[in-house]
Amino acid sequence: MAEPDAPIRLREQQLELTRHLRDPDGVDAPPGLEARRVAVYRDLLFNNIENLLGGNFPVIRATLGEARWRSLVRDFYRDHRSQTPLFPEIAREFLRYLDTLDRLDPPFLRELAHYEWVELALQIAQVEPPAAGLRVDGDLLDDIPVLSPLAWPLAYAWPVPELGPDHQPDAPPPAPTLLLLRREADGSVRFSRLSPLAFRLVQRLGDEPGLTGRAQLVALAAEAGVDDTAAFLAQGVQLLEQFHRTGVVTGTRPA
Repeated sequence: MAEPDAPIRLREQQLELTRHLRDPDGVDAPPGLEARRVAVYRDLLFNNIENLLGGNFPVIRATLGEARWRSLVRDFYRDHRSQTPLFPEIAREFLRYLDTLDRLDPPFLRELAHYEWVELALQIAQVEPPAAGLRVDGDLLDDIPVLSPLAWPLAYAWPVPELGPDHQPDAPPPAPTLLLLRREADGSVRFSRLSPLAFRLVQRLGDEPGLTGRAQLVALAAEAGVDDTAAFLAQGVQLLEQFHRTGVVTGTRPA
């Protein structure tokens, strides 16, 4: 006896309905479905995505205005194939979609989206507990400073904290915007600006996690072309101490 083709047909109908829900203007609904009910379902799904993304990207939504914002979300909803079923990851999928676009209007859209998304990303980030042997009050110069996994250095070509409906520059400024994003013990997330020196030091702590504080600062002095290494070390120690006080450096490991 031949197997019934009902499951195959059901699958085909589901795909037809999905294609219509993604692109109602370009794909007709499957025959036999009541138009009113399809419209209710269609609007419910799109509005859920639109409201979720609007909460994740309020500055972009305000900057674009409702019509352009909904058009962008509609394009994302129609064209992008998300790799996750998890709602907290939809904002990351929106970033992936923006990465596929050749032209953005406004041109700072991608960086502004990342700036708005990264706060949520750090809020929900899962990290391993501190490794055994971490010295809370170790020697920041002769031991190895340990960068907190909840401290992220960020560099943007555009001045992302100032962007919005009333500030939409046509070109980025000469100097990048350097930020530090960190999650506090109470779960709150805080942005702070970094000088180029501080930014590079945080980068180095993450990129070269096996170097002592002294080795990090000596290498950083060489990068910067500094002749007076002793004075640079004194300044660098103060920076490491500041990082330690604020939790950016959680402690040290023996060299």
